[in-house]
Amino acid sequence: MQAESPANRWLIAVGGVFMQIALGAVYAWSVFRIPLTKVYNRNLADVTVAFEIAIFVLGVEAYVGGVWMRRSGPRRVAIAAAILYGAGTVLAGLSPDLKTFYLSYGVIAGAGIGLGYIVPVATLIKWFPDRRGMITGIAVAGFGSGALITAPVAQRLIASYGALRTFQILGVAYFLMVLFAAMVIRNPPAGYMPPGYVPPAAPTRRSSAQDFTFGQALGTWQWYALWCILFLNTTAGIAIISQASPMAQEISGVTAAVAAGMVSLISIANGAGRFLWAWLSDAIGRKAVFLTMFLVQTAAFLMLSSVADYTLLVALAIAVLLCYGGGFGTMPAFAADYFGARDIGSIYGLMLTAWGTAGIVGPTLIAHIRQSTGHYHDALRIIAYITLASAALPLLLRPPSLKRKGLARD
Repeated sequence: MQAESPANRWLIAVGGVFMQIALGAVYAWSVFRIPLTKVYNRNLADVTVAFEIAIFVLGVEAYVGGVWMRRSGPRRVAIAAAILYGAGTVLAGLSPDLKTFYLSYGVIAGAGIGLGYIVPVATLIKWFPDRRGMITGIAVAGFGSGALITAPVAQRLIASYGALRTFQILGVAYFLMVLFAAMVIRNPPAGYMPPGYVPPAAPTRRSSAQDFTFGQALGTWQWYALWCILFLNTTAGIAIISQASPMAQEISGVTAAVAAGMVSLISIANGAGRFLWAWLSDAIGRKAVFLTMFLVQTAAFLMLSSVADYTLLVALAIAVLLCYGGGFGTMPAFAADYFGARDIGSIYGLMLTAWGTAGIVGPTLIAHIRQSTGHYHDALRIIAYITLASAALPLLLRPPSLKRKGLARD
């Protein structure tokens, strides 16, 4: 098979980013919370369960998508993602009660998001072995910025048509966007290498230079260490995301409208961090990036535990969310460095269960401590200690070896 030109791989990258923008609309959930409480006459906690289900299902289905990609290629998985995501969102707009909404948006649409999320990440790593950090950062930055595009559109649609009708309209749009991207996404030819790129022939301090199967990767301690790093980094950031508005109001005394501005700013930081840290990891290494991010978060959370000024609060929250996004941008390349690109869909797909787990642990941890103590200071200080302890993990890591582990292929 003839090798593709560099221009073609950039076209595929554009398609992958376009898909991630559509999938990342799930982060615009906050604009639906209050309208849905009125539709179903339920409280915010009950309504938010749908979002929590979607994030948890996302993590599980990303693994399913990775396994399926290994057998059928990325296009079929992406088409299935378009159908599930679009149909689930449309059905959410037709749901007569909240339980049906949980099923349609949380389970069906969440499954579509999970299947679709892994497609660009796993595929683009194969097209860009020379720029793994940069390309995965670009891809997942699209996911992080999806809410910035969707939120104002959804807000206007809700004002004109109501929340449920908005879900129906957006469901059709999501289906078309992901389907369009699916037509572009494909794996590179066997043995593809970009012009001028020579892969390392032997393991280095940063890379194993070997392709692990899914089972072989799970047979190494490094896979579990990477899972823990992603879990801990996500737990810290998502704790801030879950409490951003009430925390800003309590700590600095601003109004809800002013606090909403901080929510928008940290959303931008989430998207920007996915690219910036991943790009930097190509230069200084993935271990150095995660070590730096954990230390930055330690300092930020310690300062947050005693800050009262709104401007400083926003700056520190932005620092945390830059690192939160950076974890998602850097980890796919980190996993590919250690386990190779061949089965990265399933290897990293299962690793994304750390995201779903952190989505439960982070918000629960900060909310529980806040309720117990009556303020956020202790919760923020405890998270600072957690991120400081987490910094030890990157220092312990080294690339796995099939021969050293006795896992070499027959």
